[in-house]
Amino acid sequence: MNFIEQDIKGVYVIEPVRYGDSRGYFCEVWKQEEFESVIPGVKFIQDNESVSSHGVLRGLHFQEGEYAQAKLVRVSRGTVLDVVVDLRGDSPTYGKHVAVELSAENARQLFVPRGFAHGFVVLSDIAQFQYKVDNVYAPHAEMTLKYDDPELGIDWRLSEDEIRLSEKDKLGIRLKNIKPF
Repeated sequence: MNFIEQDIKGVYVIEPVRYGDSRGYFCEVWKQEEFESVIPGVKFIQDNESVSSHGVLRGLHFQEGEYAQAKLVRVSRGTVLDVVVDLRGDSPTYGKHVAVELSAENARQLFVPRGFAHGFVVLSDIAQFQYKVDNVYAPHAEMTLKYDDPELGIDWRLSEDEIRLSEKDKLGIRLKNIKPF
């Protein structure tokens, strides 16, 4: 696997090596020993999956305090634009974001450390999104950062009328109103 650290410290794109022939391909999508050699100290406890249609934007979610989560995300069908926002108060990149296209075709994964808001928008007709987390889901600790906060300047690659949000995500709060980690 190739680990490529992004412009924000601690965020990695991980590219599995695919071995293919006329029958298809094989690749290792997760190998604990290899992961820990680059990103130590993360112990994933749960795998999650969602399926969404074109224009669905999930996020930007995060959990506060002891319920913060690190995530390893990937797409097994379709294409998404995956976005993470640095909410670590002591970080020189606080409020900055990384946006990466993840797809079944490119097989890329994104590691999101604790202290980040995370979200994605579906660019294909449908997307199957999978992610590992290192902490339990705690609804009382979950918050949503407003996806279209002008302070973030995120280009979601879709027009406003194409984006579909849950009622919860419509109520996201602005960066200036979030207490940094």
